[in-house]
Amino acid sequence: MKKSLIEFYTRLAHGLAVQFGSNCEVVVHDLQGKDIEHSIIAIENGHVTGRRIGDGPSQIVLESLHNSEQNLKQEDKLAYLTKTKNGKILKSSTIFIRDDSDKIIGIFGINYDISLMLAMEKELSSFTGTIEEDTTKEPIAVNIGDLLDELITQSVQHVGKPVTLMSKEDKVQVVRLLNEAGAFLITKSGPKVCQFLGISKYTLYSYLDEIKSKNTI
Repeated sequence: MKKSLIEFYTRLAHGLAVQFGSNCEVVVHDLQGKDIEHSIIAIENGHVTGRRIGDGPSQIVLESLHNSEQNLKQEDKLAYLTKTKNGKILKSSTIFIRDDSDKIIGIFGINYDISLMLAMEKELSSFTGTIEEDTTKEPIAVNIGDLLDELITQSVQHVGKPVTLMSKEDKVQVVRLLNEAGAFLITKSGPKVCQFLGISKYTLYSYLDEIKSKNTI
């Protein structure tokens, strides 16, 4: 991103963090940088997720990059739940930063730790009996390795079989889900996926070609 944009969003992040306190993490990702695996260029209250400047993208950032490459329209994602590796529950919003041609060039993210509020809500629910727990919480990985592991786990859970019982079609499905999540934008993700699925690099490429050909029909 341009220096002027980086300066603006850095100041905005600082302002929001000061306004809402230490439980509010505000993070800026630059999607135009050469090293996408270190996309965070500004962050306030990074202790909320354990991240800092120079750390890598979240799952939603990878999905955004993948969708952008596929020319798929993307809308801001507001007020959804995420979770950290150590169990914090966050209320998150993802706002896309666009250039004059409407191309996504960055992401402005807000993650508010509501763990204590949820604990208080749970206590109140014992009296009201009407509050239901929302189980749809997307994980926030601290580093690229954790993120790739999480994406692989999610894909396998979606297929619903252990790798040892997967057919070729099942493995193609796993690769498709990983591709849609932007997993292959991560450097050296291919060898790790191959090792996990017990396939060769050539087989992985053939799966990706098969997926691409079906998407263009």
